[in-house]
Amino acid sequence: MTFRATILVTAAFSLLSPLLCYAAPRVAPTQAVPHAAAGATVTWGHARFTVLTSRLIRMEWSADSHFEDRATLVFLNRHLPAPHFTKTSDANGITLETQDLTLTYHPDEQGQFTDKTLQITLKGGPTPVTWHAGQKDTANLLGTTRTLDGSSGSHLKSPMEDGLVSRSGWSVVDDSQSPVFSVSPKPVGRKTVVDGAWVEERTTAPHQDLYFFGYGHNYRQALTDYCAVAGRIPLPPRYAFGVWWSRYWSYTDQDLLSLVQQFHENSLPLDVMVVDMDWHLNEDQLKKRGLKDLSGHRLGWDGYTWNSTFFPNPTAFMAQLHAQGIKVALNLHPASGVQSWESAFPDMVKAMNMPESTQYVPFLITQKNYAQAYFSVLHHPLEKQGVDFWWLDWQQEKTTPIAGLNPTWWLNYLHFTDQERQGKRPLVFHRWGGLGNHRYQIGFSGDTISTWESLAFQPWFTATAANVGYAYWSHDIGGHSPGAIDPELYTRWVQYGVFSPIFRTHTTKNPEAERRIWAYPEPYSDILRASFRLRAELKPYLYTEARKTYDTGIAFNRPLYYDWPEENDAYTMPNEYIFGDNMVVVPIVQPVDPKTGLVQATLWVPPGQWVERSSGKTYTGPTKITQYFSLHQTPMLIKAGAIMPLEEAVSGQSAEPQHVIEIWPTSQKEKTSYNIYEDNGQGVEYQKGAYGFITVNAQQTDTEKRVEIAPLSGHFKGMPALRHYALRFPAAMPPARILVNGHVLAPTPFAGQVGWYYEGNSLTTHVVLPPQAAHTPLSVVLVYDANHPAQVPTQGFTGRLTRLIEAYHALAPFERMQQAPDELVRAAQTGSRLGYAPETAKAELEAFSAQAALAEQVVKADAVQLQAAVQAEKKSLFFGQKHKTLEQKQKIKDTLLQAINQALTLVHDAQ
Repeated sequence: MTFRATILVTAAFSLLSPLLCYAAPRVAPTQAVPHAAAGATVTWGHARFTVLTSRLIRMEWSADSHFEDRATLVFLNRHLPAPHFTKTSDANGITLETQDLTLTYHPDEQGQFTDKTLQITLKGGPTPVTWHAGQKDTANLLGTTRTLDGSSGSHLKSPMEDGLVSRSGWSVVDDSQSPVFSVSPKPVGRKTVVDGAWVEERTTAPHQDLYFFGYGHNYRQALTDYCAVAGRIPLPPRYAFGVWWSRYWSYTDQDLLSLVQQFHENSLPLDVMVVDMDWHLNEDQLKKRGLKDLSGHRLGWDGYTWNSTFFPNPTAFMAQLHAQGIKVALNLHPASGVQSWESAFPDMVKAMNMPESTQYVPFLITQKNYAQAYFSVLHHPLEKQGVDFWWLDWQQEKTTPIAGLNPTWWLNYLHFTDQERQGKRPLVFHRWGGLGNHRYQIGFSGDTISTWESLAFQPWFTATAANVGYAYWSHDIGGHSPGAIDPELYTRWVQYGVFSPIFRTHTTKNPEAERRIWAYPEPYSDILRASFRLRAELKPYLYTEARKTYDTGIAFNRPLYYDWPEENDAYTMPNEYIFGDNMVVVPIVQPVDPKTGLVQATLWVPPGQWVERSSGKTYTGPTKITQYFSLHQTPMLIKAGAIMPLEEAVSGQSAEPQHVIEIWPTSQKEKTSYNIYEDNGQGVEYQKGAYGFITVNAQQTDTEKRVEIAPLSGHFKGMPALRHYALRFPAAMPPARILVNGHVLAPTPFAGQVGWYYEGNSLTTHVVLPPQAAHTPLSVVLVYDANHPAQVPTQGFTGRLTRLIEAYHALAPFERMQQAPDELVRAAQTGSRLGYAPETAKAELEAFSAQAALAEQVVKADAVQLQAAVQAEKKSLFFGQKHKTLEQKQKIKDTLLQAINQALTLVHDAQ
């Protein structure tokens, strides 16, 4: 397939004001009332129409005039306030008209919906658009697919499904074959997972059940309304937004505990430990016993009995992980049912009322007695030992005895519901089962091939899943097979993973497939460490944006066209996406030029003012920019004035986390605001009002930058009594002084101590505050004057300085013969001088361009001498290489010449 971000005609729709792009109404409280509200339905012959919103209409036809009022697997709640609409009729049929749609139904003798009998016209555009029943949607923006197993790039074994939004302005969901729930699916009061709602087949009489979404290009409202009728996108546990470790390997408990220790020794975060198949009896062990899987599936892929050789005391093992704040997930392939060697087999046979001579218990997940035993006998005992959630790594079968029900969908529902009824914050790690599975996340995308093409496909694929409400895909960072990959590719995959919904490394069982970031050579290892820490730092921002996803039905990782639907470029940049309301990300998905060490990328700057993070440049969109990026840089646009909640541990594992708030510069006198979301990170009480928000307001003028932090509004269990705040003001000039609640805050020469200091390389003012009572407001004011102006006189300083520093390091191979020129070092040290003497910032920055230009001149002159020295094989450059072969010497020459070329390129890019 090809990316569907093709250029299509959009002139027919201007239904969404740009100002409305940034605000979607919150959906009604979660409910599952399948009967429509009084006055919302109209019956005409064998047809029934339910007007759910002014843009969403359900259309049913039934040969026996029996209409379905039970919840289906997709649509749970049709009880929305009936919108205003009119009905007119004549001998030919009826017309229903809402504020936005006109439906016309002129039935023939049978009354079925065809292109001749049913049409809907969308109102409001300059050119009316009419849909006819059965019409193919050629401009659908797509949704997602079951799995990326075996895929390399966009070459998928499982095709992409249609989404709920389209550049046509309409989409249709055919729910005719969807099974139904016996009663409304509610977890409250269920003693077991089989109590209450259960799946049933629909009527066998000929019928049609269609949902028409006529939202034009108001994609945000389409998803909000979809979640109103199909259920909300749940908020995952807070830990899910941290760092996950996963690898297919025969780990022992000692191996995994040692791995955790290595994370700590490298000062790296770790939130989730995923243990693959060898936690239970494995294939090799069972083969030695002469056993066979009687279900016909692969031996040893499924199991419920701990591998006591590898895990002699699993309860104690998991307790050690929990003591370090790490959650535990175990891998399952449940299709094998329960084999006779399982320790739980006798109890399973008894629970199923099967004879003692039974050889194995088949997988019968649609039967209530099996589903009940599946949890009570197989899973709950392991959960009591310490298992936090399950990785349901299975998709071999696609059907069940119930027509229209695939086992992936049903397993997701059952596992999610079982956790929810126990009061847990549910987390199901499994593949996409189809529409309605947005309620049961997180998604495991499967075993991708480790190629640049696979990496390049994932940003588009992940964002596009927003079109069916599937907000939380988790990919194998680094790809699955063959697993062994180039360090640059792994580094870029990790960098993308930082800005994806779930951050999880993984690979197949290959000794050469390395995923421990500290095992990589430099410069990769340092870049990978910084990426892991950045992911941990982003957790408060991600959690807040995930709460918005729950409230609105709009995924925080979404395509550009959600917010700028009438901008054609928003459809033609497949690698660029929105990552929360404050960020637009463009991951690098191709290798750098080996001659320069840089890669070129084009960014589309959306309407408004944005700061490109790596360079510090401010742009006003809509426009396109092209820049070069080095290995440690990820192209990213930060909304001007953005307020970003972050998190950083002060020191050690048990230290109180600092509540870091980053405030980006904006135009004069503009006020920005952000509500930081908090709850206890677990349980379902957040659905019942147990949460809070911290409102942060910021405003900038010529003389000051003022930040007001309100106390947390709301209440939840475990609310902290104290707050450890640290503020950052990047890409900005240092102030003359800083006031905290009216009192002067003294500067400090030491990072991390109470006070303020300036980090010159990124032009960032850091403010570290003493602990604050959580219930008191906080005011921080950065004061500027004539000697300390608020405006940065040098655009793009951060990016230019970075290039000079990189040029300095590129010349390192020549250090024995000749050190880097002072002119280059002096320009590259500008940030260091600023850190020591922030009061010199105005003069330093005004002189910077001249210093950078001089540095380039000197480097160019030196390059001629260095190239000559290389060709002459000057002894100091080939020190210790006396006995090298001609081939080896040539390789050294090539490396040195490449270093010169990189230095020239980098210093030129700094101009």
